[in-house]
Amino acid sequence: MSSVAAAEIISQRTYPVGGKLNITEHFFDVPKDHSKPEGGTIRVFARSVKKRDTAIVPDSSKDKEQLPWMCYLQGGPGLPCRAPQHYNFTQTILDRGYQLLYLDQRGTGLSTPLTASTLGMRGNTDVQARHLKLHRADSIVKDCEAIRQALTADWPEEKKKWSIIGQSFGGFCSISYLSFHPEGLRESFIFGGLQPLVKSPDEVYRRLYRKVIQRNEAYYTKFPEDVARVKTNLNYLSRFGDGKIKLPSEGTLTRRRFRQIGINLGFHSGLDMVHDIVLRAACDVESFGHLTRGTLSTIDQATSFDEHLIYAILHEPLYCEGNAPNWSAHRLMSEYRVFDLDKADDAPIYFTGEMIYPWMFEDYSELRKVQDTANRIASDSHWPALWDEQQLARNEVPVYAASYVEDMYVDFDLGMEMARKVKGCKVFTTNVMLHDGMRSKMDEVFKQAFALRDDVVD
Repeated sequence: MSSVAAAEIISQRTYPVGGKLNITEHFFDVPKDHSKPEGGTIRVFARSVKKRDTAIVPDSSKDKEQLPWMCYLQGGPGLPCRAPQHYNFTQTILDRGYQLLYLDQRGTGLSTPLTASTLGMRGNTDVQARHLKLHRADSIVKDCEAIRQALTADWPEEKKKWSIIGQSFGGFCSISYLSFHPEGLRESFIFGGLQPLVKSPDEVYRRLYRKVIQRNEAYYTKFPEDVARVKTNLNYLSRFGDGKIKLPSEGTLTRRRFRQIGINLGFHSGLDMVHDIVLRAACDVESFGHLTRGTLSTIDQATSFDEHLIYAILHEPLYCEGNAPNWSAHRLMSEYRVFDLDKADDAPIYFTGEMIYPWMFEDYSELRKVQDTANRIASDSHWPALWDEQQLARNEVPVYAASYVEDMYVDFDLGMEMARKVKGCKVFTTNVMLHDGMRSKMDEVFKQAFALRDDVVD
């Protein structure tokens, strides 16, 4: 475990929301590369929230100010946090006596965001690739440690540790945190984010393709008439030739891109979401012979990788240690002939899931600008460890996790292998919730998570 210096607090501004909450906007400076702190800084943004003190007589005691911290680690990678009042679990956590920090992980939101334009400012392809490699969980965890130290600098030693709550990729970050900086943690909650116990992505995608097949089967069982509708839509796209139909984002709507709306199949109500798009597109084609602007916008928003550059480029390296990803999902897709686009008339065409493909850097307007960098990352085998099995085996931080048997994004069995490596990890498992259970089934998920913490099992 290496030491991390405290972040520099650049500014903090507090304002009330809804009469019940106080939200503070924080800007911090942290090293761009924590292993080379002399090499410059980046700016990281976060919002904290606590209950607003409405007492008539102010209480100036430090206990009011030094509520235990809970840091929320967002899913992704490469997705920013919304404002605290827009999360349905904010009040639940506050009611349990915490104050919450919602972190825009480096490269997202207001934390020195990475886009095609800002990445291009860094230099040539090699420089861009080196910079991108500083945006995995290991760097994010060091940012968290630096920020924790800054926020608790004048607190008594026994209060300085904080709790973390990781959703999806945020759970992967939690495993890195437990591996490399457990000294900063009081407890860890992980929802749908038990890092698979692998050092390359191939086995992950073999399993996830099988889960995507199951979700496609569930989709066509619920909407059998969509077998024909999907083919109507894809036949329409093939008549115009790939790359001929422009989307509002200036990307191109190809058959392969249309199938990517299947990334939503793994969410609660995801089958309905995909059906709505398929139905709308088929009605357009049958009524007008073309897709209307509203339909094109809906498809565009359902496959919005242009706004998620980190997600597109670093998704496969999340599983890498000493191995190059080499476009794993693209290579392995050929093992599953069920995903062939040109099938017999009576066979349904399957959607793809949370997979990244090299052709996306042709079909998406923003991703086109970083195609060379993406290829450079995909061929890179120099990736350091994201977890430490020996440290996890002697873990002393309480860990409470929710793991979903039917998860389409994080393989259940690989995640449970990791859970068994983390000493003292308690896991709530269920086959009646999907990956977004924390959002869609919040009351039940949090009830179970805190029961793991508060209940005694003999």
